[in-house]
Amino acid sequence: MTIQKMTAKEVTKMVLNNEELFILDVRNESDFNDWRIEGNSVEIINIPYFDLLDDFNPALESIPDGKSVLVVCAKEGSSIFVAEQIAEAGRSHVSYLEGGMKSWSEYLEPVKVADLSGGGELYQFVRIGKGCLSYMVLSNGEAAIIDTSRMIDQYEQFMQEKGAKLLHTIDTHLHADHISGGRALAQKYGATYYLPPKDATEVTFDYEKLEEGKDIYVGNETIKVQPIYSPGHTIGSTSFIIDSKYLLTGDILFVESIGRPDLAGLAEDWVGDLRETLYSRYRDLAEELIVLPAHFGKVTELGERGLVSGRLGALYKENPGLNIQDEGEFRKTVTENLPPQPNSYQEIRQTNMGKITPNEEEQREMEIGPNRCAVHDK
Repeated sequence: MTIQKMTAKEVTKMVLNNEELFILDVRNESDFNDWRIEGNSVEIINIPYFDLLDDFNPALESIPDGKSVLVVCAKEGSSIFVAEQIAEAGRSHVSYLEGGMKSWSEYLEPVKVADLSGGGELYQFVRIGKGCLSYMVLSNGEAAIIDTSRMIDQYEQFMQEKGAKLLHTIDTHLHADHISGGRALAQKYGATYYLPPKDATEVTFDYEKLEEGKDIYVGNETIKVQPIYSPGHTIGSTSFIIDSKYLLTGDILFVESIGRPDLAGLAEDWVGDLRETLYSRYRDLAEELIVLPAHFGKVTELGERGLVSGRLGALYKENPGLNIQDEGEFRKTVTENLPPQPNSYQEIRQTNMGKITPNEEEQREMEIGPNRCAVHDK
C-alpha cells in the first residue's frame, strides 16, 4: 500500500472547510498537550512514536475502519515511518503531514477581508498553527503589511501574484510570542518599518515612529493611526482604523478575550492602561467597526473561510473581558491565574529589539507552540 503526503495548506483547507479529519499525533505526550492541530471536525489521538516501536496494534486499534488517517510528528520523519507501518498492515488512505508540526506552525492562509472604498483590498493572513494574524492592505500596486510574521517569503509570493510593491511594514507593538518579519521585509524592499516609540526604547535599529494623526497611505487607501495610544498589552500598543470600517486592535482586544499585560513583566503597572483602552478609548469608537485582532486563541474564533473578526458592538456584549465592571475584579482577572507565558518570550522580545540574532532553526524553535497572548488562552 502506498502512503500520501499532505501539505499544511491542504490540512488548513480541510480544517477551515470543516471536513472530517482523523489524526494520529506521534509526538511526545507533553508536546501534544502543549499544542496540536485543532478543528471543529478534527478527531485527534496521541500515541508517542517510541510507544509504537514495540507494538503497532494500539495505533491500528485506535483508527476506525474505513477512515482515512493523517499521521503527524514534529518534523516529518517519524510520521512517514508510522504511516508506512499502518499502510503495510492493510489500511488504506494513510497520509503524513509534510514538514510535520514545523510546517503547520509556519503556514499562512490569506483570507480576503473586503474590497476597500478606494479600490484597494484588505487581506488577513491566518497563521493557523500559531494563532497569529497579520494583515495586508493593497491599493494601486502598493502594499502595507501589519504585524508581519517571520515567514516573509509567503508575503512576497502574494505581493508578486498581486503585482504590488511594498511601501510599509507596521507592528502594532513589540511582539513577545513571535518574531516579527516587518524589519527584514522592509530592509529587503527599501520600505518603511513603523513601530510605536514607547515600545522601541531598547531597539538597536532605525525605525519610523507610529504617532497619532500621522496617517499612513497605501495607493488610494489610508491607514488611520487612531487611536494611536491603546496601551495595556504593551505600553506602546497601537490601533488602526482602515477605511472607516476596520479596527486593527493588535493584542489589546481579541474576539473571545482580551490581551494580557504581563509579557514585559509590568502587569501591575499596565492593568490600568489596559482597562482605560478597553473600557474608555474603544468605547468611544463606532460600534459598527469590525475588530481585526493580531491573534486568536481557539478554533471557535475562526469564522467563514477562516476569517477572524467581530463587530465591536457585539464584542462589548459577548466578550467576557469587556464585561468586568468592578475595577478590582478586572485587575485580579488580568494579573492572576494567567495561562503560561509564550515559549521563549523573553528571547523573542530581544530578537524583535535587535539585541540578539538567532539563526533560522533557533527562531523556529523559539516560536514552537501556541501564542498565549490572551488572558484566557489556557
